[in-house]
Amino acid sequence: MSGTLTKNRETILVVDDNAAVLGLVAAILEYSKFHVLAAGSGAEAIELANEREGRIDLLLSDVDMPQMSGPDLGETLKKTRPDMHVMLMAAGVDGNLLVLNYGWAFIQKPFVPAKLIQMVTSVLHSPDRSQPGGHQFDSRKDIR
Repeated sequence: MSGTLTKNRETILVVDDNAAVLGLVAAILEYSKFHVLAAGSGAEAIELANEREGRIDLLLSDVDMPQMSGPDLGETLKKTRPDMHVMLMAAGVDGNLLVLNYGWAFIQKPFVPAKLIQMVTSVLHSPDRSQPGGHQFDSRKDIR
C-alpha cells in the first residue's frame, strides 16, 4: 500500500459544546483523512493540546460556548502553538459579530460537508498562519 492516505495527515482540534455537532464535524473530517482531536469545551481543548506533543495544525472551534468562547480559546492556544491555524464556526448572529474582530477563518453553521472540507483545506494551506485578514476564508461571502 502506498503512503498517500497517511502522508501529510494534518491534525485538527475540533471544539463544540454540542455533542451532536462535535461528533458530526469530527466524522466528516476523519472521513476526509484528517487526524481529529475532539473536545466539548475550551478547558477540555486546552488539556488535550497540553497533553499532545505533536503538531496541531488547525483549531476548529464553535464561537459561542460556556466558560470560554472560541475566539478566547484560539488566543489562548496560539500563545503556545503560534503556527496553528484557527477557524471558527457559529450558528447564531452573535457569533458572526464576535468573529469580525478576529482575522480568523469563519464558517456559518449549518454547512454541507463539502464546504467544510474545502474551507479547512484552504485554511490549512494558507501561508499566513496568523491569518490577519482571513476574511478570504469567510463563508458569509458568496464566493463563486
